[in-house]
Amino acid sequence: MIYAFGIIVSYLLGSVPFGLLVARLAGKGDLRRVGSGNIGATNVMRVGGLRLAGLVWILDMAKAAAAVFIGNWLAGPVFGAWCGFMAVVGHCYPVWLRFRGGKGNSSMFGALLAISPLSFVFCGIEWLIVALTSGYSSAGAIVGFLVLPVLGFGIANGIGWAFVAISALCLWRHRENIRRLMSGTESKIVWKWKK
Repeated sequence: MIYAFGIIVSYLLGSVPFGLLVARLAGKGDLRRVGSGNIGATNVMRVGGLRLAGLVWILDMAKAAAAVFIGNWLAGPVFGAWCGFMAVVGHCYPVWLRFRGGKGNSSMFGALLAISPLSFVFCGIEWLIVALTSGYSSAGAIVGFLVLPVLGFGIANGIGWAFVAISALCLWRHRENIRRLMSGTESKIVWKWKK
């Protein structure tokens, strides 16, 4: 019963569509009908600038980190990692938006921060290096997803398998980005503080 409670709460936390809510409150319209149509921080940056996207990123990280802390409190760090995974599932497939959500990058970072701050720093630096040198946010994210299981198994087997699940989900959600990167049609990052 306690596990079911943790899983459900974590999923519902992850399902809160902060990108959609923040964009609407900022007068940027329905995020699903502008830019790429995605509700994540990258699309918020396209329509609202870096400052608004930063707020969404922090909120999306916070909901996943909260899920990990709840799982830790209920049943320890391995269950906390799986609760983090469920928060990422909620972010990608939110019940409130007919299961059409973001791609999981920001919520993955939130779970990572709560589980292993050192791994969070490593993946953050990796993302910055790859994204800034290539010009593609998605490239930085994809490399991070591939590294994630290695970091997880370096902590503990149970956490490693949770990281495999997070990695697989995020790679699946980025499958169109992967195709566009391979074909050379992926959009590059446009760094604007405010729009």
